Amino acid sequence: MIFFLISSKHFASEFKTDTRRRLIRPMAQEQAQARSRATNKIALASLSAMVAETTTFPIDITKTRLQLHAAAHPVSAFQVATDILRKQGVTGLYKGLSPALLRHLFYTPIRTVGYEQLRHAFISHDNDSLSLPSKALIGGISGVIAQVVASPADLVKVRMQADGRMVSQGLEPRYAGSLDALTKIINAEGYKGLWRGVFPNIQRAFLVNMGELACYDHAKHFVIHNQIASDNIYAHTLASMMSGLTATTISCPADVVKTRMMNQVVNEDGSYKYRNSYDCLIKTVRFEGFRALWKGFFPTWARLGPWQFVFWVSYEKFRLIAGLPSF
Repeated sequence: MIFFLISSKHFASEFKTDTRRRLIRPMAQEQAQARSRATNKIALASLSAMVAETTTFPIDITKTRLQLHAAAHPVSAFQVATDILRKQGVTGLYKGLSPALLRHLFYTPIRTVGYEQLRHAFISHDNDSLSLPSKALIGGISGVIAQVVASPADLVKVRMQADGRMVSQGLEPRYAGSLDALTKIINAEGYKGLWRGVFPNIQRAFLVNMGELACYDHAKHFVIHNQIASDNIYAHTLASMMSGLTATTISCPADVVKTRMMNQVVNEDGSYKYRNSYDCLIKTVRFEGFRALWKGFFPTWARLGPWQFVFWVSYEKFRLIAGLPSF
């Protein structure tokens, strides 16, 4: 009898242990698979962003130079691009590319994967899609987080792009390269200087990603749901075109303010031309008119459109090849 009781307890203990192992093992495997999928998404987002950035960077530098021009000397995007080619050659169109690529190693994966994670967190079992305002909100939040992390690289990129304009005017450039720019900014302005313009930057990031991520997601769902196209390159192209136009329209004023805030340096008396983003906004409207807030709209749109197309088509294709579900 005693032997039977001992055997029963031993069998029950072994059964519980075995059951626990069987439950824990699938959970551990699911967690490992989830981490692997997230890592793959981050890597593919970075790769797609770098491809898109390299392809469209000449348009970006044209847009940045155009936004830095004052109203007293109005020029067109074509004149700016032609002037860069004439004075600096083709390499001048890629001035500041390295910090731009570095920025996208952090910025794009954080915002895209972050958006996807937040979207899944808010989707209930009874509803497979969020409303557009909800998507806009989580898109904006993802963009803000990503921009705070990537702001130093964005600052270096803008400063180096502006340096090319100084060279074209016969002036000495402020920085010899990305590392030199980073070192000089820290020495002259401290580590806080790396986040100069971070507030107009995150304002722009919120608006851009509110328009870009939410619009792409919603537009793709609309196109597929209404059987305009299946989940393929046609749906991705239509959705990217819609998101590019929306993001440009919403974010262009913040982009102008961000560019001017990040490009300004300390004057000899220790002051700055603009005290903050609001001061920059007011002075731009007062001295250059309300339309100046959309200065560089067409170059911005001309860049965002191709950028969105290259990025989303590449990203969706890479995900398909890697065995990941569509965005």
